[in-house]
Amino acid sequence: MAQGSNKKFLTKRIRKGNKGYPIATISFYGPTNITASKLVCAVIAYDGADAEPMKKWFSTSDIRKSEKTIGEVLAFIEENEVKSVSMIDGIIGCPHEEGIDYPNGGSCPQCNYWKGRDRFTHELIH
Repeated sequence: MAQGSNKKFLTKRIRKGNKGYPIATISFYGPTNITASKLVCAVIAYDGADAEPMKKWFSTSDIRKSEKTIGEVLAFIEENEVKSVSMIDGIIGCPHEEGIDYPNGGSCPQCNYWKGRDRFTHELIH
């Protein structure tokens, strides 16, 4: 594929809107609101189903710019016969996982930007 074509194809899939289940959701996470170092794609088979399967990709640079990763996401979507694709604009939180990378109920010790911030608006809560 030509440079940029994976991103264009993904954008087309998203723009098609809701075509029913299964639905793939794509979210980005990063240490700040500037660079996404983690991409998560989850498939929801039917209304009320758990997000399964789920796959995660990681990068030391902005993963949103990786044609290779976007190609792998597209392959994951096709493998799971997804009809609809939804993607949240922007970065929605720290790439580290509560209860796995740091204790439940705490803030990530590595990503100070997100401490006391709303994941979606990025506004300080306190």
